[in-house]
Amino acid sequence: MTTFNTSRRSFLATTGLTGLALAAGAQAAPVASGKQPNIVYIMADDMGYADLSCFGAQGYTTPVLDGLAAQGLKLRHAYANAPICSPTRTALVTGRYQGRFRAGLNEPNVGFTPGMELPKGTPTVASMLRDAGYRTAFVGKWHVCKVPEFSPFHYGYDSFFGIAGGGADYFIHTAIRNGAPVEGDLRDGDKEIHREGYLTDILADEAIKQIKAGGDKPLFLSLHFNAPHWPWEGPEDAAHAHTLKDMRDPSGGSLETYAKMMVSMDANIGRVLAALEQAGMSENTLVVFTSDNGGERYSNTWPLTGYKGELLEGGIRVPMIVRWPGHIAPASVSDQVVISMDTVPTFLAAAKAPPPVSDGLNLLPQWTGQAPSVSRTLFWRMKASDQAAVREGNWKYLRLGGKEHLFDVARDPRERAELGPLYPERLAAMRAQWEAWNATMLPYPPDSYSEPTSAFYADRFPAPPKGTADPVAGKGA
Repeated sequence: MTTFNTSRRSFLATTGLTGLALAAGAQAAPVASGKQPNIVYIMADDMGYADLSCFGAQGYTTPVLDGLAAQGLKLRHAYANAPICSPTRTALVTGRYQGRFRAGLNEPNVGFTPGMELPKGTPTVASMLRDAGYRTAFVGKWHVCKVPEFSPFHYGYDSFFGIAGGGADYFIHTAIRNGAPVEGDLRDGDKEIHREGYLTDILADEAIKQIKAGGDKPLFLSLHFNAPHWPWEGPEDAAHAHTLKDMRDPSGGSLETYAKMMVSMDANIGRVLAALEQAGMSENTLVVFTSDNGGERYSNTWPLTGYKGELLEGGIRVPMIVRWPGHIAPASVSDQVVISMDTVPTFLAAAKAPPPVSDGLNLLPQWTGQAPSVSRTLFWRMKASDQAAVREGNWKYLRLGGKEHLFDVARDPRERAELGPLYPERLAAMRAQWEAWNATMLPYPPDSYSEPTSAFYADRFPAPPKGTADPVAGKGA
């Protein structure tokens, strides 16, 4: 396997970030307290917990994101709202558990079944920030509802550039099924467009345009990369796009290709951060980087177990990095538990906007060191494999594959020390907590699509014999 060890100092010098990275040990000068910050939220797609070198990646380095962590806060107990794309994105937009919305019941929302949309007019992070005086831009993978009928324009975003569906080839910018292009078309606003180039580069280009656009309003930019989601293609793999028969080709990809995709995304984030610096915006910009769920086939999730599609830690725990000069101390690390939907009340607090109705928590006091960590109780469910999970403090209740488990995930992040037999009352109490919470969520309708876990990990969840129903999931399960 090729090792990609780009020199951090030389890379940062080329992107204009050297001074910021090398000064990470010193607190930046405080910004004016009355000024609303710009907010840049950057999300990777299917990236594992240890896919950044500052979280333990092997075989390559991510110098830009390592530098971002050195300049800000690294959160080691951050979670996605779901172990798969669409539900997390629904929670991220609304600040609510995705099970409160029909759009959050399809896992993922691939068919965009009529009636399963997020209702237009639903308060979102973008609409509330726009009401607070922000210019709002969405760049990247939407995958919440059908486009253009339910594009980001209907949910508070002033502009939209990106792909509609769950995945797209990195060069022809559509999904591939049975050798033919289908969903995932590249759009500028509600208009289909054609553009040459590697999709990770193109999305960074568009984010930079939004930064350079300037204006009197603060900027809220959601930059949702599709990297390192399948198909696994690096910047030099254009020929692969024309031979691909199916995007989730079981023979596709390699550790080397995955490394190239991660290095490319890291470099493009460097371009975005450099644009903020060149525009004079860095000192008053809150930057957040994370992933939409745990990693897939080539991801590194150490020391966690589990992957995308599972409620094991590796399917839902994700890296998160936060930087806000003058407010967040550089080179800081936190074990505060955080989940995707927390960003909505946290961003609104940073913007000095009214607090939203949210299932998330405003964690700005914890991020800025103004308050100690708080204990959380968080819930997950997934129709595939009848999965359920609760994290309460350091305890985790997990139901997966018809079995119940109890773990202390602070001491045992690999979920190996089975504590249920030692603490049966706690297991029963957490099961009851989940059942009470689940009763407040919308029930999965019979036709709700849920991604079969077997589609990802056939070795652990083998497909049923031909002619029998799939016991782990599938449409109508």
